[in-house]
Amino acid sequence: MARYVALLRGINVGTAKAISMADLAEVFGGLGFSAVRTVLRSGNVVFSSSGPLAVDAARSVEAAVLSSTGVQSSVLLLAGEDFAEIAEANPLLAVATDGSKSFVTFASSMPDRLEAPDAAAIAPELLAVGERAIYQWMPKGSQQTRVPRSFWKQFDAPVTARNWNTVTKLLDLLGE
Repeated sequence: MARYVALLRGINVGTAKAISMADLAEVFGGLGFSAVRTVLRSGNVVFSSSGPLAVDAARSVEAAVLSSTGVQSSVLLLAGEDFAEIAEANPLLAVATDGSKSFVTFASSMPDRLEAPDAAAIAPELLAVGERAIYQWMPKGSQQTRVPRSFWKQFDAPVTARNWNTVTKLLDLLGE
């Protein structure tokens, strides 16, 4: 059985797009997935599939979530091995001393050309562009980020961020 991670964008942020994790797990079970586990309330799901996912699997999950809960959310699906490789590639682990202030932004696709913000302009934050993700260390917290919104507008496809504490919880579930 192959293991996967689903990251739903923007659910349960404040009171917007509220979905119970029991309902979310039920959606995945209804799609034929097994060993479904949710992590926290922020749209993180680890699940198994008896075969490879269809090319349009993310759209199928989005449609099923909308149909079952009335909530529209972009979904990024990653094979467990890919999720682990992205996590292992984090170049900021040596300086990121607080997992709640270290973030990985997962992208369904990276732009061909990506212009990173000037390091001096965002200091003391650090930002590293990886092959499949953006890594950030925000010592003042994510609400105080100095990365301009224009940086994120370079992405045509959905992106969603998770702090390092959440990433490690998902890695732990993948290892079970």
